[in-house]
Amino acid sequence: MQVSVRDNNVEQALRALKKKLQREGVFREMKLKQHFEKPSEKKARQKAEAVRRARKLARKKAQREGMM
Repeated sequence: MQVSVRDNNVEQALRALKKKLQREGVFREMKLKQHFEKPSEKKARQKAEAVRRARKLARKKAQREGMM
């Protein structure tokens, strides 16, 4: 991953780097790896995330269909 610094503006480059890391899920992954997660907990978390994603997708789809 690479971020360029323009006009010696390190703060702006740092913000861009943090945004890229956030999008990639690096912070989330680091937080999950801080402690051991039992396989049953991992499975339950992944299932809950899948349900959350499906609901979000359905909500967005319904909103698009309602707008058109």
